[in-house]
Amino acid sequence: MSAPAGRPVSPAVGALRRLPNPRLTGIGAGLFAAAAMFLTGCLDLLLFDESPVVFGLLFLPVSALTALWVRPADLVTAPISVPIAFALGIVPISGGTGGLGGQTMAVVTALAVHAGWLYGGTLVAGVIASVRKVRLMRARQRRMMLAARTARPAAGPSPAPRAAAARAPRRPSQR
Repeated sequence: MSAPAGRPVSPAVGALRRLPNPRLTGIGAGLFAAAAMFLTGCLDLLLFDESPVVFGLLFLPVSALTALWVRPADLVTAPISVPIAFALGIVPISGGTGGLGGQTMAVVTALAVHAGWLYGGTLVAGVIASVRKVRLMRARQRRMMLAARTARPAAGPSPAPRAAAARAPRRPSQR
């Protein structure tokens, strides 16, 4: 596999290019993140006895994938949906007892205690979404510049704007 300029591509980049590249809507990306984190929380409860470190470490790649897989038009939703997914996924491992009030208090406490993972994953999603947005804006600007160059004649500006400016009425300060 080679790059567009004919340069060889590293094996890591080649492997990344072979990964699936879905384009999820904003709601789809949020549902993906929420489902992935809830399943992660349930598996963490079963396999690792409510380990917050395992949950936090698995939250980071889910945040990155959410930001990578969301459609360009919905990039702003990635940093918004991953904290919601974190809150949903922490419910199984929060360890609350005593009904709805006890479970709610355990979730709020777990969110406060593990805010570092929450901020880290949100930062990952925000940085990836921002970089993607900047790259899209630069590509659009390059396309517009190229279109403007190909649409404009190479001989210079047309005489039409000069003629229109000569016919324009003068203001009293220009007389």
